[in-house]
Amino acid sequence: MSGGTRSYEMAKRMVVAGHEVNMVTSFREKNDEHADWFTTNEAGIKVHWYPVPYSNDMSYSQRIKAFISFAYKAKKKAVSLSGDVVFATSTPLTIGLPAVMAARKLKIPMVFEVRDLWPEMPIAMGALKNRTLQRVAKRLENWTYQNSDAIVALSPGMKDGVVKTGYPSNKVAVIPNSSDNFEFTYNESDAEKFRTDRTWLGSRPLLVYAGTLGKVNGVDYIVKVAKELKNLNSNIRILLVGDGKEKNNIMKEAKDLGVFEQNVFFEAAMSKGDMPILFGAATMTSNLVIDLPEARANSANKFFDSLAASKPILINHGGWIYDLVKSHECGLAVWQQPVEVVAEQLHEKMNDKTWLAQAGLSARKLAEKEFDRDVLAAQLISILDLALQDKTDNVEIRAPGKYL
Repeated sequence: MSGGTRSYEMAKRMVVAGHEVNMVTSFREKNDEHADWFTTNEAGIKVHWYPVPYSNDMSYSQRIKAFISFAYKAKKKAVSLSGDVVFATSTPLTIGLPAVMAARKLKIPMVFEVRDLWPEMPIAMGALKNRTLQRVAKRLENWTYQNSDAIVALSPGMKDGVVKTGYPSNKVAVIPNSSDNFEFTYNESDAEKFRTDRTWLGSRPLLVYAGTLGKVNGVDYIVKVAKELKNLNSNIRILLVGDGKEKNNIMKEAKDLGVFEQNVFFEAAMSKGDMPILFGAATMTSNLVIDLPEARANSANKFFDSLAASKPILINHGGWIYDLVKSHECGLAVWQQPVEVVAEQLHEKMNDKTWLAQAGLSARKLAEKEFDRDVLAAQLISILDLALQDKTDNVEIRAPGKYL
């Protein structure tokens, strides 16, 4: 499926390691065939699906209702499945409700994974404006953390956010999203076919954004850069792959600026299995978010996919990923730079074969050294094992999140 596949990839490796994995999740597609729980087997994982319509096109209030609906049903399902440990991965924060209650009912440990800073992000975005609801959300956050035997954060910044609530640092591990280094090995024939299938591309340099087109992503930024590239008469083409609430607005801005299907092109979201072909065809990829402190802690899949694909990456935000790109020289870190300056740098670097090769090699080295999926999955399994042994006071040592 399109979107994040962290849970699937980690669970698949748990199965290979000899563990029995039951995954309780939502089925988001519109499908009249399923009105209640149904189960499938995915690579040895027993996946229990509950139909809950959900998309980024929904309003925040609609999404919250979907989260709460799922939380209620998920608690009952988790209790019926039993097990030795509960592992809950969020967003949304409401996933803590069924996880904590199931762990209590079954009298087993619970490990909570923080994939985004909730409720900090929706509050910073202005999506959660009601003061009462903000207080409720923060209480839910604290309650979930305090009922967790250990916490896994997806970035150093997310760990900082957890620790600020008073949760002990020594019980927080940092295990980011990961690089699938084998899957993203370059395939020349696939990349060439991708390019020849698109008459607008050919052999021109290609900058790719692949991911959600939502408010927090701020993908309209790259449309503004495209306008400056057009003013430079640059040969660079930009491909935006994904769906989301802001897609129509972004397309409209591209048309208004005269770059739609001139040097900016759009395609629907692709499955994870198609990403290696897309990234293989790219000259450079991008990781984009709006300039909010809360957004700088992101651990986006697209960044790690880019590293695995040996592609330089454009970063338009601050934070730990910005620091990685700067220190390892594996792309362009352009936080707070004017878009016309960014366009000039892109035109220069994306037409410099020597720089592209060196930056791509640095990206791949970083993927192999720090973010290999198999290594990080083994870290996660070790954290769950420590929870079973009631030895979570030293999980920080297992995965400290130090990369520079």
